Amino acid sequence: MNWKTASLLAATGAVALLLFWLWTPDKSRSELEARYLAAPGDMVQVGAWRLHVRDSGPKDAPPVLMLHGFGASLHTWDVWAQALSATHRVIRLDLPGHGLSEPDPAGDYTDARSLVLLRALMDQLGVARASIVGHSIGGRIAWTFAARHPERTDRLVLVAPDGFASPGFEYGRVTEVPAVLGAMKHVLPKTVLRMNLEPAYANPDALTDAITTRYHDLMLAPGARDAMFKRLQQTVLTDPRPMLGAITAPTLLVWGEADAMIPVANAQDYLSALKGSRLVTFPAVGHLPQEEAAQASLQAVTDFLRP
Repeated sequence: MNWKTASLLAATGAVALLLFWLWTPDKSRSELEARYLAAPGDMVQVGAWRLHVRDSGPKDAPPVLMLHGFGASLHTWDVWAQALSATHRVIRLDLPGHGLSEPDPAGDYTDARSLVLLRALMDQLGVARASIVGHSIGGRIAWTFAARHPERTDRLVLVAPDGFASPGFEYGRVTEVPAVLGAMKHVLPKTVLRMNLEPAYANPDALTDAITTRYHDLMLAPGARDAMFKRLQQTVLTDPRPMLGAITAPTLLVWGEADAMIPVANAQDYLSALKGSRLVTFPAVGHLPQEEAAQASLQAVTDFLRP
């Protein structure tokens, strides 16, 4: 064996060992449900979807439906949901392929599919109208629902919502997903995930090890990484202003002034397009005010949703 062959074999072996060390398999659903499912009844069949749904508060109280952002789960609303449950019926869910909800059986993660899911969930729960709370991508789904279904929307709370074009996310074009994200379907050490989560938090101490572990665990649910990858691949933005202009529901915008994911400057686009909307911001807070400034942002939302 010559030195070139030996070197190639050594390099190949080193790469194989590295990939074996970094390879991150899925966790079993039974393990994840034992850790993150509050009650067996929270796993429900809604039409074609097997969903993780928490329904708290008086069933005859004004309903609030909460939609998390990309890669997150219903746990992001823990503080808000606990407090609002005293005066509202709070319904929060993991979107398909997120948290404990199983992937969409049709592999369809478009916004149109999400609207069908929300209507089906509301119908199954006997909710004719609700206030919709959405964060980031969940915010885009929320305002799209309000535009398409004003008859089912009372009020709208948009937390750093997605929707306007930005670099890499142009109108009318399929989102270009970096190849490295595709690799995360097979390789996702917790340290790598933490580096990807850090920009969402202005205060590094807010991203605790417990939160990082929860995100990591739930992203390792069977099919979750593939579902999130497909959701990005299927995202095609359109100019939101016509739909936003059609929204009649009173709207509150909630934003962290140090948001590095969707800058607070974007709020001006929403304020211009949404008639009668208003904005509340929080200094030194990043993309997740419901977590980083949970109590302060909760007060603003509670005041806005007060019957």
